[in-house]
Amino acid sequence: MTESGTGILGVGGVAVGHWTNARAGTGCTVAVFEPRAVCGVDVRGGAPGTRETALLDPVCQVDRVDAIVLTGGSALGLASASGVALALRAEGKGYQTAAGVVPIVPAAVVFDLSVGDADTWPDDEAGKSAYDAASNREIAEGNVGAGTGATSGSASGSRLKTGIGTILVEDDNVLVGALVVPNPLGSIVDSRGNSVSGDSAPAISLGSDPRAGSVGENTVIGVVATNARLDKVGATKVAQMANDGIARAVTPAHTMADGDTLFCVSAGFELVEADVSRVGHMAAEAVAEAIRRGAILAEPAYGLESASNVRQV
Repeated sequence: MTESGTGILGVGGVAVGHWTNARAGTGCTVAVFEPRAVCGVDVRGGAPGTRETALLDPVCQVDRVDAIVLTGGSALGLASASGVALALRAEGKGYQTAAGVVPIVPAAVVFDLSVGDADTWPDDEAGKSAYDAASNREIAEGNVGAGTGATSGSASGSRLKTGIGTILVEDDNVLVGALVVPNPLGSIVDSRGNSVSGDSAPAISLGSDPRAGSVGENTVIGVVATNARLDKVGATKVAQMANDGIARAVTPAHTMADGDTLFCVSAGFELVEADVSRVGHMAAEAVAEAIRRGAILAEPAYGLESASNVRQV
């Protein structure tokens, strides 16, 4: 299994766009799929902020999505997904009904209201701007889009600035890409369990510190895309296995204060046959590395150090 620098775009059938408000410390990111993509989801954290996740249960009717939104602004930022849906409908894209198309746009949020302007969050216009900016050629990483106000490590007492990260892993003809925003309560660690900032294994305290235990103020959210042919059940299983990648790169993971949510889509026109367990294993690896990239590529902001500049000290 090898890694590629093309990120989630390397899967094909995926375009990604950002809207960033650096002053307010927030933003949103949209992944758009052409053609519409089979999708599953796994919500592992104790404090999720989401839209349209119930629809993605394998027992529900609709199995394909038009786009997925990752956004800042906590639950308030879910409004950005409406802007994406309206833009898709204007183009005639979505689930066909007797009254016209209804775009299916699931979303998940991170809490970033504490780093910039707590009265500013992505709205429907922000979502439309991210949609209009979507490209299948390149993705900016770090302090952009939904990663603009992301942080990590409240539980360790060493809060660091993080950002959005993406990576592509390949195994023969199977491709799996991950686009992830790490904003966890825990610390982000490398494959040996040491902090990505270069320190030894982080000390974790989940005691009475209100910042360390504020329910709903942390999470890791992301999208996994693959060229493997998956039905809704398979996509859901891959999303479940992909969440193991969070546990590999974040300690502690999936706490009551985190809203960890990962979507999985089977994307593109040229799908290949692949074992679901193989794809899920690749997805977990991709998520772990995308989390680490999101931390390492982030720049200091809002009075917080980042892993990149701490490592240089």
